[in-house]
Parts: sequence; C-alpha cells; structure tokens
Amino acid sequence: MVMASALPAPQAEAQPILDLHQHTKYNGRPDQQLLAHQAYHHITRTVLLPGEGWMLSIVGDNETCAALVKQYPERFLLFACSDVAESRTPYVLRGDIRRGALGIGELKFRVAVDSPEMHRVYKLAEELVVPVLLHFEHQTYNTGFERFESILKAYPKVNFIGHAQTWWGNISADLDPRVLYPKGPVKRGGLTDRLLADYPNIYGDLSADSGLNALTRDAEFARDFVRRHTRKLIWGSDCDCHDGMGAETQDGYCIATRSLAMLRQLVPDDAAFRQIVYENGAALLGLKRVS
Repeated sequence: MVMASALPAPQAEAQPILDLHQHTKYNGRPDQQLLAHQAYHHITRTVLLPGEGWMLSIVGDNETCAALVKQYPERFLLFACSDVAESRTPYVLRGDIRRGALGIGELKFRVAVDSPEMHRVYKLAEELVVPVLLHFEHQTYNTGFERFESILKAYPKVNFIGHAQTWWGNISADLDPRVLYPKGPVKRGGLTDRLLADYPNIYGDLSADSGLNALTRDAEFARDFVRRHTRKLIWGSDCDCHDGMGAETQDGYCIATRSLAMLRQLVPDDAAFRQIVYENGAALLGLKRVS
C-alpha cells in the first residue's frame, strides 16, 4: 500500500485537472500503480467508475472503488454501477448514491440505449439528480445510438455523458458504424457534433483511445470542434498504464500523456484548457472551484 504522505502533491501545475474516467484493478493494475499514474500527471481529482457483471473481468467493482475513495478522499470521487438487466439495479444504484456516489456509470452492457432497462436508470438519475455516463459501441453496448436523441428529449433534466467508439466516431457524418476507430478527414454534420450543439444535457467524455482518435484524426476539424464545444467537453484518461509513461500497456503508450498534449495543441488558451480539464466536470459534479 502506498502511503498518502509518500505521494507527490496532486496539484503541482498551474491548472487543476479532473480525470473523469478511471478504474480500479484495470486489466490487473494494482492500486499503487493507479496512484502513481495519477500523480505523474498531477491529477487533482479522479472519478472512479466501477464495473459490474461481465465488466469485472477488466475493472474493479463498486466496493474496490469505494475503498480507495475512503482511503484517499481528497483525490478520488465515485460513480455507481450495476448490470442494468438485473432487477436489483435500481436498489444497488440508489444505495451507492446515498452513500456518496456522484453519478451512474460507466454503463457498458448489451442493451439498446432506449430499452426498458435503460429507462429505469434514466428515471432514477432524474429522481436523484445525478449524471449518467454511457459507453456507446455499435451492435455491442448501448446500441441504437441513432435513437439517442429521443432520450435527450425525454429526460431534459438528466445530464448525460457520451463515451467510446460509436460516440466519437459520429463526429463525422460519413461514419461506417462498423469501423470503431475511423481515420482521416471528418465530414461535418456528424450526429455527435449536432447533439452537443443542440442539447444542453449532453457532454462528451474525451477519454480512451476513442477520444484520442477523435482529437487526432483531423487536426483542423478537431481545433474547431473543441472551440465550439469548449463548455461541453470533459477530459478523462481511461488509461490502464502503470506509471504515466506507458508501462504495462499493450501498445506501449499512455493515453493520458498523448491526450493532454494534444489538447494543449488544440486549445492554446489557458482558460479554455482549464474549462475542459477541470471546470466542466467540476460543475457537473458539484465540486468546489479550485483557485
């Protein structure tokens, strides 16, 4: 176990950083290495997203996340997760939120985004006034992305956070949905771009290779996209490396390192950078402002 006093101060840069998307036990990563990864990037606060059901083969559960939050309450925040197909899900989520979870997610289950199971979750989020983070992946998780607009209309008081391949692939109007990491120029008019512009209750989670791909595939488009949606984008890492430099990863690089560097190129203005890496997420979660 890494003692809190042995860790670098979480805020050593001019900008506070909120990581909206991290996991315990991510592909077997010990907590000590998660702490090292976050400290390397001077992350001020980190949202831990639990898994449930099949997800437990990859990430930690509600209990492991809650234990780390209890150990480091100034560094970590908590969301809640439950397999949406299970009848107990509303009770599990309600209980975890009453015990301090600030949102629901990451929801990554084999259901349609407008299924009865998901409507139960949306209604609970509406009642408890918490955001919902959704993993969109074609024909796999939260399917029917083309119908997601109806959910935004039906639940205007619920703040949704879009994430993953199908969410980010749809910044382009000519997406082949079977291609999860599209390359090359973006055709303007994509569904994700339009939803961010038209609905105040949807935000974009920039984490993972999917978010990184969206920032890097077409620099000219990305620069304009980030400018137009500065107040709707939230930075996260969803990175499983052990040290901030790519250790123990399949591809040998740290997603957080590349993503933060790319954002610095796309958003040279310090105020806009801070908006994305801290202010938007902090406001969504009701956190205190950091001077």
